[in-house]
Amino acid sequence: MAGNKDNADRLVSAFAGDDEQQFEVGLRPRRLADFTGQPRLKENLQIAIDAARKRGEAMDHVLLYGPPGLGKTTLASIIAQELDVPFSQTSGPVLQKKLDLSGILSGIMHRQVFFIDEIHRLLPDVEEMLYTALEDFHLDILIGTGPGARTHSIPLQKFTAIGATTRQGLVSAPMRGRFGLVLRLNLYEVAELTRIVKRSSKLMDTPIDEEGAEEIARRARGTPRIANRLLRRVRDYAQVRAHGHITMQVAQTALDLLEVDRFGLDEIDQKIMRTVLEKFGGGPVGINTIAASIGEEPETIEEVYEPYLIQLGFLHRSPRGRMATERAYDYFKVPRRFGGVERQPELF
Repeated sequence: MAGNKDNADRLVSAFAGDDEQQFEVGLRPRRLADFTGQPRLKENLQIAIDAARKRGEAMDHVLLYGPPGLGKTTLASIIAQELDVPFSQTSGPVLQKKLDLSGILSGIMHRQVFFIDEIHRLLPDVEEMLYTALEDFHLDILIGTGPGARTHSIPLQKFTAIGATTRQGLVSAPMRGRFGLVLRLNLYEVAELTRIVKRSSKLMDTPIDEEGAEEIARRARGTPRIANRLLRRVRDYAQVRAHGHITMQVAQTALDLLEVDRFGLDEIDQKIMRTVLEKFGGGPVGINTIAASIGEEPETIEEVYEPYLIQLGFLHRSPRGRMATERAYDYFKVPRRFGGVERQPELF
């Protein structure tokens, strides 16, 4: 059973390993019309794409932010496809020196899409070099040292930079100011995830009922990446135990076997909520105190776990700290005291 629990923890994590990333690439939509959810963001992007194509110019730079696993990398690739231009990508931690960035940008083509994942992790000197590249489309290179040093400006082709981050607050104001479009990706509704699961199952040549797809979507934490991983595991179970067809009963049995909660809550979610409910009487309690109590980083709680708990209506973020809701007391069956009288939880 411990093995199943470890597997479940990996399934409900929004960060993918190499093998999972390779699998997910094959399920990614290629066009904006095929991208499910995020309607307002899609409309803004479609307008910007159409305008850039009509003018024959590079599209404005785009900053995408939101929790992991919602499709930021997929959208960057789609933008390049829609513009019919080359696509290249890197990430903030990879660009360790100015030379790394200058080498990439000096070879960039006209209107090309250049995607930078985890842009909040750029080193300060690399970020400063990127400013002029994004705003004025040239690179300033310092040649020589001491009194004889001089700056040489290298012109660049006009391109479209797309930055992605899970932590918008760590992107500096000067960097944010270089992006013409700053767009947030929100967690998905169950209906949207159901459509994603059905599309993915079709690509995987796995028959699935509407109810089975909805059950997987309900436990996917509002995240397409997790929905596709759960679908992969349920498909394995269905092929071995259910003749390859995913029904609601098959999905429930497979996910229960993996110990994936009916809301997709994992061990850390449970620890967070029980810490707030039981150790701190429902709050308010600070995020650093919660992190210290469960042995997790505050940034990870804010970035990965808290958004989904808030969306479920289990946690409330107030100026004084995090507070559990009535819904949380009922679901976790924790009694609450009112005026010295213990309140018994209702059936959820």
